[in-house]
Amino acid sequence: MSLASRIGDAWRALRGGSGSKGASWEQIWRDIYGGRPTKSGQEVSWRTALDVSTVNAVTRVLGNGVAQPPFKLMRESEGRREPAKDHPLYEVLALRPNEWQTSFQLRRQLMMHLVLCSNAFVFKNLVQGRVRELLPLQPGWVTVEQLGDWSLRYKVRLFDKSEIEIPAAQIWHLRAASWNGWYGLEAVKLAREAIGLAMASEESQANMHKNGVRPTGLYAVEGVLTKEQYAPLREQVMKEQTENGGGVLILDRKATFTPTTMTGVDAQHLETRKFQIEEICRAIGVQPIMVGHPADLAARAAVEQMLLAHLVHTMDPWYVDIEQSADVNLLSSQERAEGYYTKFTRGALLAADAKGRSEYFSKALGAGGSPPWLTQDEVRELEDRNPKGGKAGELAEGTNPGQAPKPPEPDPQPKEDDE
Repeated sequence: MSLASRIGDAWRALRGGSGSKGASWEQIWRDIYGGRPTKSGQEVSWRTALDVSTVNAVTRVLGNGVAQPPFKLMRESEGRREPAKDHPLYEVLALRPNEWQTSFQLRRQLMMHLVLCSNAFVFKNLVQGRVRELLPLQPGWVTVEQLGDWSLRYKVRLFDKSEIEIPAAQIWHLRAASWNGWYGLEAVKLAREAIGLAMASEESQANMHKNGVRPTGLYAVEGVLTKEQYAPLREQVMKEQTENGGGVLILDRKATFTPTTMTGVDAQHLETRKFQIEEICRAIGVQPIMVGHPADLAARAAVEQMLLAHLVHTMDPWYVDIEQSADVNLLSSQERAEGYYTKFTRGALLAADAKGRSEYFSKALGAGGSPPWLTQDEVRELEDRNPKGGKAGELAEGTNPGQAPKPPEPDPQPKEDDE
């Protein structure tokens, strides 16, 4: 939503229009600039959320996960799959989407927008109906509206603060989970309580260390202090606490110091901060181990399975979503009919598990006496390789080197005795 639209909505809210109960100027200011208060008292927006180390790490993990594997334009023809290097979209997706970004950088940026705002917008520079350039737009610059005929209208705020309407055919709109189907639910807003509590915990512990990791308390003296006596006494106490660190605080005039707050151990700061890491990861959908969260001994024993679960349950849904979105937004119906499609090379991420894949494929082909359920060509297809044809397209017989050979079948016709 543009700044002008936010101001207009805020003005109507202040006046109580459109069924609104009205709002204060403080609430309007927060709505305009993105910050929203939480129960912990923190204002959470995508800007402040990135200051939280867990949110930053989750965004980096997902961004690099989408940017790392090659993203290519492919073409299937007569049962063969091969990169469509003669198509202008191939270089745009695989190497250079625009003059100042690489494919890696663009995809990482779009994934950051999807993680934090659940919407990413790209302007498609079309030449003779084909995409020749992809220009990313900041989510806050784009206003989306669904019209009565179910079509979408996009208004984009430019650098000079003016606003123009861009045809939907020239906007590539990627969206995360959506309630209405055409605009993603903003992840930071949905997880703002978990993020806000993490921010509050960090601020609380930082203040505790600022005060020398010592509790504040009640400093009592005899008699009544005047304003002239109070100011230098307070300054002296604060100076002693700051400069002496863990030293002894010297009191006079029969003064006493009574602690009134909990220590860091009593407040369980460490446990709270660890739990907030899990909460944020759970809200955004990333395995905590991927952001460096310490796992227990049982989890460490299955770290490879957890990494595989990250690829299967976290990254692969994003790959499928982006592939389908690119197919319908960057290719025409005629190009799709001609066999063009986009593809993430997932094998690049699974290269580290080559041993597990080889064992799986060996059993699938019938090794070890197990009945085969895949042909060589089907295995090659899973590895994004072209089929070989011939016997490679047929199921092989199971083999087991340690098994005794099968005895020959008995002759059904009995032989006559020699005379």
